[in-house]
Parts: sequence; C-alpha cells; structure tokens
Amino acid sequence: MAQDGDSSTVSAGIPPLDLPVVHVTGANLPEAWEKAVIETWERGAVVPTQYDAPGDPPSRDALAVIVVADAMAEPRIHRGLPGSIEALEAYRQEVVDGIHDHWVDPSAGKWEYTYHDRLVRYSVPGGPNVNQLEQAVEALVEATHTRRAQAIMWKPWEDAGIVDPPCLQRLWFRVLDDRLVMNIHMRSNDAYKAGFMNMYAFTDIQRAVSIELSNRLGRRIEPGQYTHIADSFHIYGSYFEEFRSFLELVSSRPFDRRTYRTDDVADIIAEAREAIRRSLETERIEGRKGL
Repeated sequence: MAQDGDSSTVSAGIPPLDLPVVHVTGANLPEAWEKAVIETWERGAVVPTQYDAPGDPPSRDALAVIVVADAMAEPRIHRGLPGSIEALEAYRQEVVDGIHDHWVDPSAGKWEYTYHDRLVRYSVPGGPNVNQLEQAVEALVEATHTRRAQAIMWKPWEDAGIVDPPCLQRLWFRVLDDRLVMNIHMRSNDAYKAGFMNMYAFTDIQRAVSIELSNRLGRRIEPGQYTHIADSFHIYGSYFEEFRSFLELVSSRPFDRRTYRTDDVADIIAEAREAIRRSLETERIEGRKGL
C-alpha cells in the first residue's frame, strides 16, 4: 500500500505523453534557457517541420515551461547565443522601443507586424488603436493583484493566412510583494536560434513596466519571476551540426565561463547602441532599411 506522499500508484497508469513537456527553473535567464534547450534536445519528440529542406533531419520538439526566478538577475547573457551582442541589442530595442515599427507596411511588401507595434498600437477593423501596455499598467495601478493585466498579439482576421504569423501570443502581468511577475505564451519558438533573444527582450519589457509602475505607485516595484511558455519549443534539424557547438560549450566550460554579466559587455552594448542610432538616422534620411 502506498504511504502518504508516495505518488507511484497515482502515476503508474499514465501513458507516455504525445508531446514531451520540458519544465525547468533557473535562477537567471541563461541558466533557465540552457536547461530548457538541452532537455528539449535530449527528450524532445522527433517531428518534421514545414520548413525542412530535402534531407534535413526532423526537429526535436517539446511543450516548454521555462521559469526564471529573477528576470534581471546576473549573469544576463549566455555566450552560446547564436548571434552577436550587437544583434541582441538591436532586437531588444525593436521589441521594447519599437525602432523598427516603421517597417510595418504589408501593402508595400514590408513587414506584417512588430511585437512592439501590436503592444502599443493594436488595431482592430473600424476601431481605434489600443495601447495594450498602457491598459495593463493602468489595471495594475488600480489593483496590483489583478488577473486582468495582459496584452495579446494574434489577429485572426489577418494572421491566419500570412507567411510569418506572430509566434508570441500573450503577455500577462501581476504584482506580488512588490515584484512584477510576467508570463508570456508563444505558439512556436525556435529554442536555439531565437529563444534566448526572445526571452532577453521580453524580460526587458518586464523591467520597463516595473519602472512605470514604480513611478505611478510611488514605491519601488522590482522585476520578479518570468515564465516563458512555448507550445512548440523546437530545435531544427537543419542546424543540428551548428547546434553541436553549443553542446560542446556547455559540456566543456563552467557556468561562469559560458555566460556574461551585463557589465562584462557594457562597452559592446554601448557601441551597438551608437551603431543602431546611426543606422536609424541613415534610414530616416535615405529611406533604406538598416540594422
């Protein structure tokens, strides 16, 4: 007979899951992302994708629930990021500051959307644009424990038939003990090539909302727990060979040598910001797309 706390009799009859669930918790962003990527590689379902070229291996795929205990805890950056610090900063500014919102013009063959544009100028047919982040902040100011502070991305009248519909679906906010909790939900997330950049930028939205709440409430609200939920957290077969370099990095170095603290790369970030500023100014003058 099972004793108290023994769950063996409860779980014994559960059949294998069709889609593995990766559920990890990390003290900081790089730790949580790394754990989730490795677990997806090791336990993910073997699934083909709509983007596979002939001869590509099928992807590894899982439902992911990735919890970061402290969204802004250092170190903040993983050295296994498949891209540059400059690209990471440009993406952060795109999501948080909207530096590429002017690229949105589907009728001219340009982008269908940006996350920032939909967060602050969500449009509906025949109605006014909605600043969803402002609505979320107002809801939290009225009641910090509200369950109604959220923002959405999907537009079923537009997104169902486009080539690249939004992966991000929803952001949800709540304040607990003067710490802002944020959950985000993605329908699809490239675990290795995009996941870290997404999480880095989204947690910076969390930071920005925390600052705005602090100003309006007259007390300090800190960024707190961040939870990243992806219905399909996947590693594409097309880049398996490149991905092996990430696995080698993780297996060959201690954690402090596979991550950066923000201060470690402050000069690179400052240079990136200046390059982005110049690029945007050139776009304004010449009308061409830059960084």
